[in-house]
Amino acid sequence: MQWVKYFLLCGITGWCLEILFTSMESLLHQDWRLVGKTSLLMFPIYGLGVFLGPICRGIDRWLDEGFWDKGRISQRELALRHGMIDMVLIFTAEYLFGLLLGKMGICPWDYRGMPTNIHGLIRLDFAPLWFLTGLILEKVTENQQKNEPLVL
Repeated sequence: MQWVKYFLLCGITGWCLEILFTSMESLLHQDWRLVGKTSLLMFPIYGLGVFLGPICRGIDRWLDEGFWDKGRISQRELALRHGMIDMVLIFTAEYLFGLLLGKMGICPWDYRGMPTNIHGLIRLDFAPLWFLTGLILEKVTENQQKNEPLVL
């Protein structure tokens, strides 16, 4: 049941971040109303952020068991590692979901025409945003791993 709560929390967090980002993007068009937008289809995609923390911690355990870390990694290096892993996972999910939703004719994003797009499905200049989004979603779900109740 905890996974469902955190899935919902990640979905809501992702929606909020997307609305904030798109409302700031309106400033580029000198639209001072700061109207943000998202799609209902994005909720379950953002909800999958519930898996970022467990995947990163699994990689941490794997690296610690090997010859890589042996417990000598700083919190800053750990955050950098997690952010990079999260970014790659989010790009991968965005690309795959974009392909799937595009085949169905319902993909809510289209990056064609943007200089850093790949097949119109992802934008490489969004890397810092996905890096931070991943870390935010990990933070939002950190109690999930401690089996503690959700505290807002």
